[in-house]
Formats: sequence, C-alpha cells, structure tokens
Amino acid sequence: MTVIAAESAGYPAQASGFDRVPPHDIYAEQAVLGSMMLSTAVITEIVELEVTGADFYQPAHETVFEAALHLYTKGKPVDPITVTAELGKRGDMARAGGAAYLHKLVQAVPTAANAAYYAKIIHEHATLRRLIAAGTRIVQSGYQAEGDVEEIVDAASAELNLVTQIRQDDHSGGIGADFGDMVDELVVLRESGRAMGIPTGFTGLDSLMFGLHPGQMIIIASRPALGKSTLATDFARAASIKHGHPTAFFSLEMSRRELQHRIMSAEAQIPLHRLRGGTMTETDWERFADAQPQVTAAPLHLDCEPSRTVMQIKARARRLQQRDGLDLVIIDYLQLIQSGGNRRAENRQIEVSEMSRSLKLMAKELGIPVIVLAQLNRGPEQRADKKPILSDLRESGALEQDADVVILLHREDAYNKESSRQGEAELIVAKHRNGRTAAVTCTAQLQYSKFTDMATV
Repeated sequence: MTVIAAESAGYPAQASGFDRVPPHDIYAEQAVLGSMMLSTAVITEIVELEVTGADFYQPAHETVFEAALHLYTKGKPVDPITVTAELGKRGDMARAGGAAYLHKLVQAVPTAANAAYYAKIIHEHATLRRLIAAGTRIVQSGYQAEGDVEEIVDAASAELNLVTQIRQDDHSGGIGADFGDMVDELVVLRESGRAMGIPTGFTGLDSLMFGLHPGQMIIIASRPALGKSTLATDFARAASIKHGHPTAFFSLEMSRRELQHRIMSAEAQIPLHRLRGGTMTETDWERFADAQPQVTAAPLHLDCEPSRTVMQIKARARRLQQRDGLDLVIIDYLQLIQSGGNRRAENRQIEVSEMSRSLKLMAKELGIPVIVLAQLNRGPEQRADKKPILSDLRESGALEQDADVVILLHREDAYNKESSRQGEAELIVAKHRNGRTAAVTCTAQLQYSKFTDMATV
C-alpha cells in the first residue's frame, strides 16, 4: 500500500520521539477511507466492527468517513466523485483535505481486502484514547475530592465502563430507526406465546407482566415474616436455574448458607427444617443429589455482605456484568441498605428517596431488571381488611414514583388462622407502569421455602 504523506492532507505527520502523543495510526485511517471508496462491500464489515466517525484521530478523516457512511445508508454509490459532491453539499470540502486528497486515498489502496483489519486498528486506538481521557478525568476527580469518596469511586467506575462497553446507542434515534426489530419481536411473541422478558416462574405474573424487562425496578413488599425473601429466591431460581439467566442475589439479611439451604429446599423438595436441622432422610439425600448438579451449575451469584451501600451494589453488579454477564439483580432488602458517604440526609424519607432513585438508575445503566425487596408499615395490621395497598410502603412516595412494578405479598392465613384460604398467597400487582394491575393467587409451600402456581400443586 502506498502511504500518502500526511502533510498533503493539511496536517502534520505522525510524531516520532514524543511519548505523549495520543495513540493513533494515520495510515490505517487512510487505508480504511480509501477502501470504502474503492469497494462499497467493505463498508458493511467496517460498520459491524462498530467503527464510528469519532474513532478517527484526524478531524479530516472523520469528516470523510461521515460523508461516505451517509451515502451508504441512503443506498447511493460511494466513490471519490460522490463523496466529493456530498462534502461540497455540506460545505466540508476544505475540512476534508480537498478533492485531490480523496482521489489519492483511493489510489493508495491497491485492494480493499484488508479494510476490516485496518478498521480494527482504528477502533483499538480510539479505545486507548478514550481510556487515557477517562483516566485523566479520574485523576482530576481524585485530586479535587469533591463529594463523598464512594460517589467519586462510582463515577470513576462508570467512566471506565463507558470505555469498555459497546458504544452502539440504542436509546436515541428516529422513531422508525428500529421498527424492524420491534416487528420481529412482535412476531416472535405471537408465534411463541411466551413472555419476552425474564420469566418469574409464576404463570399468572408472566401473563400479566410478560416477564421482567431491562431497565425495570420491581419492588416486592410485605409485612415481616410473610415470605418476601422466599418469593425473591423463587424469582432467582426461575431466572438462573430454570432459564439460565445470570443473576446476582444481594442479601443483607440472610447468610450465604441460609440462602443455599432455602434454594436447595425448594429445588429438591426437602423440608427446610430437616435440611437445616441435620435430620434428612435417605429419600431427602437422594433428592438432594438429584438437584445438586443443576443448582451448582446455575449462573447464580450470592452476595451476603450485611453492610452494602447502593454504590457498592452497583459497582459489584457492574463488575459481574462485565466479567460473566448479568441479566437480573435482586436486593433483599431496601431498609437494610446503608446510606454510605459522610453526608447525612435530613431524614430517613430523603435517604430512601435517594437510594430508590439510584437503584432505578442502576437498572437503566446496566440494562437489566432490578428487584428490590421492601417492608411495609403497620397499615395492614391496623385495618379490618389486612390486604396491603401502595401507601403502606414505608417512605412510599419515592418508591411508588421510581418503581415500574410493585408487587405486594399477602397471606390471609397469617392474620386469621381460621381462614378458608389456608396455604394461599396473593401476589398483588399494585402498580404496573406498562400494563394492567391484578392479583395473582399462588400456593405457599413454606415448608419447602417456596411459592408455586396453584395449578402445579
């Protein structure tokens, strides 16, 4: 490949002997642009590598790339003549180095066969430059020390995450930009008849909510000892063990061994008191052995540190997502999360409001559903009808506002031992941002530490 002198494009040649020049490769950039105007077919490969105009070190090259890509997306030919015309229309000809420079770019590339290789070089150098920029901002924030240390650490982690994550912007664009994808999803849903999100394990809930979806914050709330932790482990088991979705369960209340006991009790159908008390029968041991391979192979991460802050949970979840993938986070429970930092909120309501907002932002940032358990106040116990309502949520204002779904767990037999609904539980979907609300009845098999669909008992 013939290398074009960088000076001919109106900018200095690559520096030598200067170790502080940002990483870049002028020749690779020239080769990619020349290949794009030599063969339209290579543009698809370059786009698939997620190379963007911002990846080019030289502004002139970014200008040429954007013009060529615009022509390609419009289905028009991409060659020196059409790109020259497009640049002239935009008033960017001088910025791009002139018409003669475009022709030289093509003449310098004998074949477009290596375009993808050069595009990869451009992408890697751009990532290194972003890493340097992020590192500089992190160093500056460390020296300035403005705000709580945990907030600074979280911001630093987010900076690095932006460098390593896929840079395709799925959140911005014209309304019709991804309509094809939406139609495909609707066709799949019609043909399969199944929830598109992560299944909860409960047929009624999945029919109502179509599973758990990215960016959602789902609150499960009840009075103490009614089984919200058990319900959370049911969701975790359905997602990770039954359907293979990587799941992180943050328990600030139970130990790691307690969680393992509950999960094995539910999966192996072993009474929890026998499993924990060391009185398992031979049949229990056989069931335990049968269930063990599936449980231990599940992508379920247990974090039972009792004094987590929202920032720590977010940082841990982000690392898990980068390392192993992560589709679902469950936090048990909100009122036990530490506020963190040196600043003290004016009152508990403001503190919970800040944590609630942070958890919702975490769901959006990581692109996964986040389930948060919460306790209800004493409202249900003070009414003749013990069924909980949204206002029973402690510090309910912020929680109601931020949550996409609120599920209130109710068991009538917990209040009335003579109830005709012994062994039943209601999962009351009291808020559903994207659908209707309803109550789903299930069976409480608490001796096995689980709830089940009525039809499966």
